[in-house]
Amino acid sequence: MSALRIDNVVTSGTFSLDGGTWDVDNNVWLVGNDDEVIIIDAAHSAAPILEGVGDRTVKAIVLTHGHNDHVTVAPELSEATGAPILLHPGDDMLWNDTHPDVSHQDLEDGQKITIAGTELTIINTPGHSPGSSVIHLPEAGVLFSGDTLFQGGPGATGRSYSSFPTIIASITEKIFTLDPETKVYTGHGDGTTVAAEAPHLEEWIKRGS
Repeated sequence: MSALRIDNVVTSGTFSLDGGTWDVDNNVWLVGNDDEVIIIDAAHSAAPILEGVGDRTVKAIVLTHGHNDHVTVAPELSEATGAPILLHPGDDMLWNDTHPDVSHQDLEDGQKITIAGTELTIINTPGHSPGSSVIHLPEAGVLFSGDTLFQGGPGATGRSYSSFPTIIASITEKIFTLDPETKVYTGHGDGTTVAAEAPHLEEWIKRGS
């Protein structure tokens, strides 16, 4: 079996919620080997994502949460690849705002997804949204954090369905308990590590949302 690889595709578009719209660049992550892959998030444009996939078999399209900029082209990718769309049901209201006529499979806390001979674990980390989830890949020492944790702090919690105390609890109890050397691959921007972020928890709490 060919070696595990993680590829990053950056796509650009807009995020809309609560009547506002913002320009954003999103990280899409492709995890697999030369034969098969899962897609983590489905942002903005299908073509560059499918180009990154190439001729590999897509096993699943896993969405870290339901905000429109992370799910934009999930139906298009699913149609092109035949892969199921997985999203935590806590974000069904966000999904239905964007894709009301498209169904998805429920992503569950603790769920295991096997790809390329390794296993990823889904960890529900509510706060940025109720269904926000991170994806842990222990073999590579990597956490795909979506919009739950960034370089410099937690994801935004000033919009509908979000909660600052909840995201702080999720990060403290579910991310900062991982190996400090864990690399954090984020939904936007540059990555970080658990060790780099954990010392700043009290600063974030004082700063608030």
